[in-house]
Parts: sequence; C-alpha cells; structure tokens
Amino acid sequence: MKLRVNTELATKQKLSSTLRSWLPILQSDLESLQETLEPFVQENPFIEVKAGQEKVAPQYQKKSFFEQVSKDSVSTIIEALSVDKKSLYEVLYEQINPPLFPTQISQNIAYDILENIDHEGYFDVTMQRQIAEKNHCDIATVDKIRKRFAYLSPSGVGALDFKESFLFQLEELEVEDATYKLVCKIMENFEAVESFASDPNFNNALKILKKFKNPPAIDFMEENTLIIPDIFIFNTDGNIEVRLNDAYYPDILLDTTGLDDKEEFVSKKIKEAKDLIDALEMRKATLYKIGLLIVEYQYDFFFGSAIKPMKLKDLAVELGRNQSTISRAISGKYISCDRGVIPLKHFFATAVEENLSNSAIKDYMCELVKYEDRKKPLSDMKLLEAIEKKFGIKIVRRTITKYRQQFNIAGSSERKKLYALKCL
Repeated sequence: MKLRVNTELATKQKLSSTLRSWLPILQSDLESLQETLEPFVQENPFIEVKAGQEKVAPQYQKKSFFEQVSKDSVSTIIEALSVDKKSLYEVLYEQINPPLFPTQISQNIAYDILENIDHEGYFDVTMQRQIAEKNHCDIATVDKIRKRFAYLSPSGVGALDFKESFLFQLEELEVEDATYKLVCKIMENFEAVESFASDPNFNNALKILKKFKNPPAIDFMEENTLIIPDIFIFNTDGNIEVRLNDAYYPDILLDTTGLDDKEEFVSKKIKEAKDLIDALEMRKATLYKIGLLIVEYQYDFFFGSAIKPMKLKDLAVELGRNQSTISRAISGKYISCDRGVIPLKHFFATAVEENLSNSAIKDYMCELVKYEDRKKPLSDMKLLEAIEKKFGIKIVRRTITKYRQQFNIAGSSERKKLYALKCL
C-alpha cells in the first residue's frame, strides 16, 4: 500500500512539473509558440529550440469563414507568405516627414494620430484631447495635422468616418467641377442619394463613388489576418482525417554530451528539459484529441450542415480536464478544412433550443439576405418571422439585429440604397 502511494505521488509530482510548462505552451498560438519556449531555453544551457518548417497558413476571412479553400493551393499560400509585405502602420509611418510634416512637433502629433488609427483606417476621435495634452497644443492643431493624412497613401486613411474618407479620396482624383460638386453633395446627403438622380452629372458622380474604398484600409485588412491553423481536417471521398500541423512545431533539442548526469545541477536541468519536451507533446496530444472530438460532435458540419450546439463542459469531461484548461486550449487556435479556416471557438456555439445552435440561425439569416429581393430588402422583423417559421422557435427582434451587425450586414433601408448603387 505504501509503495502504491509513493508511486502515485511521484507520478503527480512529475505531472505537476510538466503542467507548469504545459499550460503557457497550450495557451500560446502556433505562430508564437517558439517565442513562448524562449524563456525556458534561456534558463537551461543544455537545450536549444529549432524552428519548425513553415507549413501552411491559409488566410482567414473574417466576413466569410465558410469560403472554400483549394486543396491544391498549399504552394501558392507558402509563396504568398514568403513575400515581405509592409503593414498599414509601416506604410504610413514612412510618409510622416517633410514637406507635409515639416516640424518635429507636427511629426510627433502625426505619430500619435497614427497610433490611434484602427485596422480599417479610421481615426479614433476620442483620442484628440489626449494627443493635444501630450503635445501641449489645442485640439484644433491636432485636427489640422490629421487632415494632412488626406495626402498620404492609402488615400482616405485618417478620416473620422466613411464620408470624410470619401472626401479625402476625392481630392486624389481629377474630376470636372460640376461632377466634383455633385459628389460632395451626395456624400453629405448619402441617405437621400435618389434625390439627385435628375442631375445630368448623376451617373458620372456614381462612377466616382464606386471607385472609393470603404473602409479605406481594406487592402491591408486581409494581410493582417493571416493565421496558422493548428489542426487540418481532410475530407477525402467521405473519409475524414484529422492531422496536426506538425511541420510548424519547433523541436526541442537536448544535448548532454560529456556531461555527468549524476551531478545535481546537470540532473536538474536535464529533468526540466524533459519536462518541457513532455509539455510540448501534451500540447500536441490535447489539440489532436480536441480535433477528433470536434469531428465526432460536428461530423455533419464537414459535409455542409450547420454547427450543432457544443459546450466546453462536454469537451472537458471527455478529456478529463477542467473547462478553464479547455478554454485556454481553443483560444486563438484554428482548424483548416474544406469549408475554410475556422476558429475553434466557433464550434462551441450557444444553444438557442435543444439541438439548435445560434450558428444555424446566423447561417440562415445570411442566406435570406443573400437571396432577398433587392428592391424590397428584408427588415429585421421580416427576418425574425422567417427564422421563427423555419426553426419553430421564439426569439426577440433585437437578437436578429445583433446577429446582422456581427456580420456587418446593413439595415434594410441602407441595403436598398447600396443595391441601387451597384445596379447603376
């Protein structure tokens, strides 16, 4: 009995020391995994980390994660990743110099403005006062410097909203005076665009409007969303296979050549190194099991169906871990499959009713909007009625509004105007 207790205690101690390394390694996304390992390497003179071979990093499109991924596009993706592309921040930073920003104070203000431009290219106006106080000037001076961004590339960046962004972009174009004035009028009264239809320059003005980029930093947004999936799901002739992105994992190399492993310091460091190797293997094993369980729970999804309700608790029970550990495991991780590159957290959809997830409702809502009558777009109430009829449930209208906004779908009246613009 005593021997059994001692054995169990030793096992728990080993597992505990491994877990101390495992949890931060598990939580880290695949791209930053080597960086996470670096502190362990610095404390241990007998190990080194060899970078894994970059395998595949498909592009995750925020607005349509169901987009098909070509099965033979691996080499194309790798080639795209090998090109060193500058970020929006870098492109703008390089342009903050004379003659647009001739003094050090104007450059400092411009740098602060740049720090508060979001990923879409718009400036956070709530930061104006703070920037003014930091640079000992008034808000008018900050705004004056900000408006010089109208002459930077990409055009439109630094604006407060899409209307000002369009004005910035308009200044870059050669447009006849009459058309220029009409474009300005339309932008100021965008909600009543039809009221300008009788103007002889209306069609020319619409052509100009269609050239504008909205949001202004759209060309950079996709570059900033490249991610590395941890798990690959292959569907070959109806047979589903789960694989880890092994080639991207770093290798931990332990070199004990010529060392006395009985010496206390050496023995301790060797044990720490082995714990670290075990922790990395535990990460792989955990994510592989998660991949298998997702396929088991969401099998129909990989053949075109909607995501079914699935709780973290279900996965935690299956893996014998607590929910917080599983939450760490799926945070910032992605699956690559025929339906796109999908965050693991999307598979844990909230159940609206038994056997019905909010993901299924969102999919159907998007389908309704996609095929709606463009002359009579569906209001949120009409969407609600169709969804309640389809699924036989009762939900409130504001839920539909929230779902619509999550997918960046405009309201029915705004969609009607956008449809009209596209048809002209």
